Amino acid sequence: MEGSVFTPSLEGMKHVKSEEGEMLTKPFLDVCKLILPVIDKFGAAMTLVKTDISGNISRLESKYSSNPSEFNLLYSMVRVEIEAKTAKASSSCTNGLLWLTRAMDFLVELFRNLLEHADWTMPQACTDSYNKTLKKWHGWLASSSFTVAMKLAPDRKKFMEVIGGKGDLNADIEKFCSNFAPLLEENHKFLASVGLDDLKAS
Repeated sequence: MEGSVFTPSLEGMKHVKSEEGEMLTKPFLDVCKLILPVIDKFGAAMTLVKTDISGNISRLESKYSSNPSEFNLLYSMVRVEIEAKTAKASSSCTNGLLWLTRAMDFLVELFRNLLEHADWTMPQACTDSYNKTLKKWHGWLASSSFTVAMKLAPDRKKFMEVIGGKGDLNADIEKFCSNFAPLLEENHKFLASVGLDDLKAS
């Protein structure tokens, strides 16, 4: 494999914004999809996260496909739902975008931990990033399922070998975190501006 597992998503991030600097729906979702193979390498520990991410991508993609020109910009689907007063529904695209962004926050934080804390085990790195990102939004059930899943996290050294490929893995992780985090932050800022960034899991 040329480069690391991050190479395709790093390439994709260059095309996520329009010339006017607005977030484009399909390129953003494509970047999220390109991160799924990275999650696969975690095995059983990330099954919940992967299912959640895939479901939210599919939800947003089917909305986009229903009218690609109307939903060319990512936040247009949220605006449509706000007007229709359906944004807070658990099956809304707004909810999908929020949880997709939160799951990606978790992954960025996890890879940052792997980069910055060479002495941490994988479960340690996972638990810390979970506590910093998803935990406060999860109810008791999701939280306890997650805690159990983290115990299945793979051996750190083996995991790093598997995702490394031929690239400079640490440099790619650093690029992934520094390029992706601002895009996720932008999603949060937009959702906060319309009062929808603090929805909790039921």
